[in-house]
Amino acid sequence: MKFLTDKKLTIVGAAGMIGSNMAQTAIMMKLTPNICLYDPYAPALEGVAEELLQCGFEGMNITYTSDIKEALTGAKYIVSSGGAARKAGMTREDLLKGNSEIAAQFGKDIRSYCPDVEHVVVVFNPADITGLITLLYSGLKPNQVSTLAALDSTRLLNELVKYLKIPAADIENCRTYGGHGEQMAVFASTTRINDRSLSDLIKGGLIPQAEWEEIKQKVIQGGKHIIELRGRSSFQSPAYLSIEMIAAAMGGTPFRWPAGVYVYSGGFDHIMMAMETTITKEGISYKIVKGSSEEEAELKKSYEHLCTLRDEVIDMGIIPPIKEWNTLNPHIK
Repeated sequence: MKFLTDKKLTIVGAAGMIGSNMAQTAIMMKLTPNICLYDPYAPALEGVAEELLQCGFEGMNITYTSDIKEALTGAKYIVSSGGAARKAGMTREDLLKGNSEIAAQFGKDIRSYCPDVEHVVVVFNPADITGLITLLYSGLKPNQVSTLAALDSTRLLNELVKYLKIPAADIENCRTYGGHGEQMAVFASTTRINDRSLSDLIKGGLIPQAEWEEIKQKVIQGGKHIIELRGRSSFQSPAYLSIEMIAAAMGGTPFRWPAGVYVYSGGFDHIMMAMETTITKEGISYKIVKGSSEEEAELKKSYEHLCTLRDEVIDMGIIPPIKEWNTLNPHIK
């Protein structure tokens, strides 16, 4: 049976809905036969492992543990959803303090137990900040840590499909950039519909400006809407997209969407945010985003919001001041 790699993939937070779906998705996509499931809540973790083992997947070596050292030792790839989930009435930012502390310990554990890991995908919210903290404490290079941001772009695609009543295949390059939160920047200029620019369609009145603003709000509030409908936060979509990201890092199919990446140029610095990215076996890279003046202004506001969150975490003492980051992680300039 052909797998993408035989290297160890560790799923952190595997007892949860996102983590358990990540594990099953990774198995079904045949990423690697060696998958380790980790969660501090042992009974639920054993339940997830038992279910996966009872699927009868061929050629799999599925292990599970509540010992973080055992889980991370030898891991070459990690995907973590190991933070508190967003609940009804909460924003992603409401999770800031608790999940930032979890991210700091996660980064320290990577440094201690698997410093030779090749790529880490951070999923738990606020992902831009938890990913940044993980990067700082892990000692990894910036191109080795990425965060889930694609869910906003796929939500834009979904809203356009529903509004225009056309197949998703007719819509290309839906993009949101900046933060994975209430202050994201939703771009129209990048999107093409049957080879026409979405910006031109809005200007031409096919999508009235007021209705475009409504679509943008639906994208921004997409996670909240899932909570309202299902009574819990999204788990299938973040699980699938994060596994697509780690598959690309393993050398598989290129990732189709923006991802969160450590940014240090183009007027954006010392932050993790969604940009136009490429994920390969060499890691994640990005290029500066270009849009309309209004879109670039929205992106700047999103960046400023993330900087505020970052500075709050600094004030909490969870991460040091920016001038000390290089001492904590020599790869950070």
